[in-house]
Parts: sequence; structure tokens; C-alpha cells
Amino acid sequence: MTAITSVVSGLEVAYEHYRGSYSRRVMYTPVILSALLATAGFSGFFSRRAARTVLRLVSFVTIIDAAIGFYFHLRGIKRKPGGWRLPMTNMIMGPPIFAPLLFGTSAYLGLIASYLQREEVTGKASGTGRDTFLARLFPSSEGRELLSTEQDVREGKFQRQVAIVTGISALLSGFEAYYSHYKNNFRYWAQWTPVIIAPVLAGTAFASVKSRKIATTALPALSVIAGADAAVGFFYHGRGVLRRPGGTKNLLYNIMYGPPIFAPLLFGAAGMLGVLASMLRRRSR
Repeated sequence: MTAITSVVSGLEVAYEHYRGSYSRRVMYTPVILSALLATAGFSGFFSRRAARTVLRLVSFVTIIDAAIGFYFHLRGIKRKPGGWRLPMTNMIMGPPIFAPLLFGTSAYLGLIASYLQREEVTGKASGTGRDTFLARLFPSSEGRELLSTEQDVREGKFQRQVAIVTGISALLSGFEAYYSHYKNNFRYWAQWTPVIIAPVLAGTAFASVKSRKIATTALPALSVIAGADAAVGFFYHGRGVLRRPGGTKNLLYNIMYGPPIFAPLLFGAAGMLGVLASMLRRRSR
């Protein structure tokens, strides 16, 4: 999932920054990191060591890059005429404010994947404490704390945190969908669906932090609905690209300047996080 979502987010950011003519060198960093993260994700699928070293490191760097991108997008909106005195206009017409944070979703998945226990690992191996690659880089006290965190995540006691990230991701995706569809004046009724589903999914995710029952019933149901809606949105965006002048003859141009074809799949990433959260165990009280 990490590898696939990083490919999707990398393609999305590649042509969004192409629209901005790659005016700053920092705009290349998410494109490069998405390729590295995809490679690390596929490597981690075959190699336990790669999953716990390369994937973890690349995921951590990508999260930092996503935060830096968020800062630059905020600055880009501020520099538009009127700045934050015209927040709605400049957020709609300026750089997509939350896109870098959504890009960080795939990196968060990679970070989680690097901690989880692999299917082929037996109970004996789970307690060996051999996963000390990063712990050895820190002083003893921080290293022990990191190993404790690794053990917690390997045992699946991470449901609340993943639920919180699901809620945040859903809200960001919903806001992105709102002002993206606002540009199109909500021409089709289907454009309202992610705007409606996103806050409901977010509310359910946040409620699941307190309620185990919601986390194992309502959260996975709404997450599946969000994933299905993302697939429908991907179909509509793809159809919108093909209906532009030239159709498949000017496919690359139409992808660049048509509806953002991969944006709905980023909304689906929030649904994937919700499904993942519903499967993880909770820390007993």
C-alpha cells in the first residue's frame, strides 16, 4: 500500500508542480522522494531488513519534506494579491494548501509498515529485540524508548493514533475536494459526495479513539464507503480528461490541465487508513 500510494501521490505532485514550471528546486524533492518511497516499499515487501531500515528512513524524510511543502504552499498563498486578507479566493486560486500533508499520508503508511510484524515471523522472533537499527543511533534512554515503541506497534497497539491520522487525512481530503470542485461550480451532484463523506469519516475516526465498538464497526464501514467513492471519483476525473479537446490524442496535455486525475485516490488513502485502524489492537485500559 505504501508503494502504490507513493506512486499515485508522486504522479499527482509531478504534474501539479509542472503547472508551476518547477520554479523552485525544492519542488523536485517530493517527486524524487515519492520514487524512493515506492522503491523502498516494494523492497520492504520482499525484505524484512529493508522494511525496517530503508523504508523507515525514507518514510521519515518524506514526512519532513511534506511539512516543508506545507510551509511553502502557505507562503505561496500569502504572496498572492491580497494574501490572507482574501483567504478563500487565494486558497482556491493558489497552490493547494493541504496537498503536501496528503502526500505525507503514504509516508505515514510506510512508517507504520516498518514497525509491524511480518506474517512469516514467529512468536519467538517477535521478542528477540533484534530490531535495533535506529535504537543504536540514539543514547541508551532514547534507544530503550524507541524499542518500546517498536514493540507496541508490532503487537498492534496503535489503533488510536492511526484513527486520529485517518480523521485528519479525511478532513484535509474533504477540504481539497471542496475547493477543487468549487472551481467547477459543483457542476455534477457527484462532486458533493467526498465533501459530505469526508467530515462523517473524520467524525467517526475521532469517535473511535474513545470507543472500541465504533472503531471495529462504523469506522471500517465508512472507510470502505470512502474508498468506493474515491474509485467513482477516479472514474469521473478520468472521463473528464478524455472529454477534453483532443481526448487521447493530447492525453498528456489533458492530464496536466484537466481535472486532477489522481486526487480522488488520495481521498481513498484516508479510507485505507481507516480500514487499517479498525484492524489494529487497542492498548488495554
